[in-house]
Amino acid sequence: MIMKWLEAERLGVADLLEDLTDDEWRRETLCTGWTMQEMAAHLTTSTRTGWRDVLAGTVKARFDWNRMEDEKARAIAARFTRPELIAQIRETAGSPKRAPMAAPIDPLVDFLVHGQDIARPLGRVREMPLEPARAALEHVLKSPFWGARKRFRESGVPDLPAPDLLMLATGRHISGA
Repeated sequence: MIMKWLEAERLGVADLLEDLTDDEWRRETLCTGWTMQEMAAHLTTSTRTGWRDVLAGTVKARFDWNRMEDEKARAIAARFTRPELIAQIRETAGSPKRAPMAAPIDPLVDFLVHGQDIARPLGRVREMPLEPARAALEHVLKSPFWGARKRFRESGVPDLPAPDLLMLATGRHISGA
């Protein structure tokens, strides 16, 4: 089921990216410092990252995972055009390949959340399907990688719809939360 959801999300995000104007393509996402182009580049990596990439990238980034992801996204964004990045997402939409250490559901979490990171700052509405959002949220709340347990340690898990809760659990701010 996860692969079916993931393929749909990858194709939906590719459609969203394809629909952006040139001005929107250059705008910043909810991920501070990343334009839509850098986000698209990041989204191409889950099926194209192997152990060698992770090890070399981690060392180069002085063992800072976020710095490694940032440097990788910027390098890919500089190397490929908008149509090439979108084509790469489409080409691997049904691929089960994932980055080393990623759980099978992690790429789905990435696409659900980053789809919102793209749509929301542009004032676009991108519906997050409830069943995949719930599955992703359940994973994020248990996983030490996403940091949700730390985020909710003092406040507890708020009573919100799963899509909004997933955004909060992955470090995003939402209005009214």
